[in-house]
Amino acid sequence: MNTIQITGTAFLGADFVPETVDITISNGIIADISPARTKSESLILPAFFNAHTHIGDTVALDTRIDRPLAELVAPPDGLKHQILRETPEDRLISAMRSSMQYIRASGTTGFADFREGGRDGVSALSAAKISGIMPLIFGRDGGELLPDAAGFGLSSAHRRDEEREAADAARKAGKLVAVHAGEGGIKDIEPAFELQPDVIIHATHFRPEDIRRAADEDIAVVLCPRSNWLLGVTDSAKKPPVRELLDAGCRVFLGTDNVMFVSPDMLSECAFLMTAYKTTPEETLRMATGGFSLAGMTSGIEIGKPANLFVMEDAGLLSWSRSPLTTALTRLGRGAVTQVISP
Repeated sequence: MNTIQITGTAFLGADFVPETVDITISNGIIADISPARTKSESLILPAFFNAHTHIGDTVALDTRIDRPLAELVAPPDGLKHQILRETPEDRLISAMRSSMQYIRASGTTGFADFREGGRDGVSALSAAKISGIMPLIFGRDGGELLPDAAGFGLSSAHRRDEEREAADAARKAGKLVAVHAGEGGIKDIEPAFELQPDVIIHATHFRPEDIRRAADEDIAVVLCPRSNWLLGVTDSAKKPPVRELLDAGCRVFLGTDNVMFVSPDMLSECAFLMTAYKTTPEETLRMATGGFSLAGMTSGIEIGKPANLFVMEDAGLLSWSRSPLTTALTRLGRGAVTQVISP
């Protein structure tokens, strides 16, 4: 039997209650949680799920934002698509592995990726996979129907027949449908809803009626606030309407978007969200972990659940903290992550 024990202030259960405990993990399952017998300066958090990435963009890391968003990222001829077409497959695979290593080292053990390049693009991400992290791959241009794909990922909806046909085929195959909508404006929001997606990405310019519809139809909404600000599609804490989405009962997840512009670091995303949008630490951690549900998984540190968590060192700050979870999410950063454990 493979058994390990970790000690620290853990954020337990669905409410992330902080308790100083010993956690015993046997064969990848949390077998016991008991009051700690020794003092520890460690913090133990449930692992993050980055609910929206484009890690193929690693080959264009830190490209200058010197033109409108569509010219940078829109298919088929946005700058990133030109770069991807020019990149040899072995270099693309190596770049995606580098980003996956970075993602895992930041306390994230799963991510949902929009994979360009059709069938070859999905296959490249499958080939790039490393141990200890689960990619949920949303393909397009035929890639969405491959066995390794979780579903269809559309850049934006335009009421085209091929979009509807691809979404219908994905659903018929038992796969998910995800679409960007409301990132730079409102014109693609209604066409996105017409596709009956499981997931809408961005929702930056959602109106009250869009929020209500997402809640009523149980469509998950993935927010990427750092990307929205950096790319100039918002300069307001009202867009995306984070508080309104949460208060309406929407399932809201957190993602980091294009690796070419924004680091896939969920701790940085959490800190930004809490600063700009005033979410509570519990709301923030729920958004940062909830994306596991897209893969049919549950998250949380509880007896009987798979051990899917990470450990941070508190640098002596916990003794002074009146909100340990706030301290973990906003002060320590990815450099404080010392251990990542995943199923």
